[in-house]
Amino acid sequence: MNYFVNIILVIVTFYVLLLASVFFFQRNLLYHPSVDNYLKDQGTNEPTGIEKVKITTNDQIDLVGWFYNKNLDKFKTILFFHGNAGSLENRTYKLNHLKDLNVNFLIIAWRGFSGNKGKPNEMGLYEDAESAIKWLKMKGVNEKNIILYGESLGTGVAVQVAQNKNYAGVILESPFTSMVNMGKKYYPFFPVSLLLKDKFESYKKINNISVPVLIMHGKVDKIVPYDMGKKMYELANEPKFFYSQEYGDHMIEYDEKLLSALKKFILSLN
Repeated sequence: MNYFVNIILVIVTFYVLLLASVFFFQRNLLYHPSVDNYLKDQGTNEPTGIEKVKITTNDQIDLVGWFYNKNLDKFKTILFFHGNAGSLENRTYKLNHLKDLNVNFLIIAWRGFSGNKGKPNEMGLYEDAESAIKWLKMKGVNEKNIILYGESLGTGVAVQVAQNKNYAGVILESPFTSMVNMGKKYYPFFPVSLLLKDKFESYKKINNISVPVLIMHGKVDKIVPYDMGKKMYELANEPKFFYSQEYGDHMIEYDEKLLSALKKFILSLN
């Protein structure tokens, strides 16, 4: 009898220690600034014609950014919030395509990414986004001419800052419903809702967005379930649009059909 009690005690102790480790080191598990996630055949050189900029947050962290000014008076400006891995260079192939869509764009690297100081966390990323918006407004870009574009992790930020605002539109690429739901998918044996600090509860917020929304998701996404993208679409207000890519993984492919959907959406905002 004592043998089995001891075994149970060992298991419980191990589980508690594991929970403690996950709790204290969870942000190391959640954020991956050093992971290189670019598509090997599409290169990582920075786009031509961009201006390298520095955006300082309210908590005095300098963020690296790339600004492409095609014509601020004539075209909408995309503010691009990247996903949870890699550097700005890993988005070059997307940005080169955006340059062909008659838009300006600003992409920022999160705190802790692309050599920026600081450590990423939910509130910090929201601050980074608000600082980028403020920077654009100081350049003379009106809120109604800004399109928020969130990629994966960046969708949680885009949804947060888009609430009750009058932006031109919102684009969500491979969005998740919440980080809690993502955690339950990957760690079903942990009480994720109790442990998680950075919850990014987008499904509770998207109903507060009143501007047009485009959601894009690949059906074979191995990281964020396709069903989460569909759920976010169901919860979004009209006008809303959904682009589904049959063969698209998490790093959705910027093919002619996707670019056509992007162009159509952007033109509809004029």
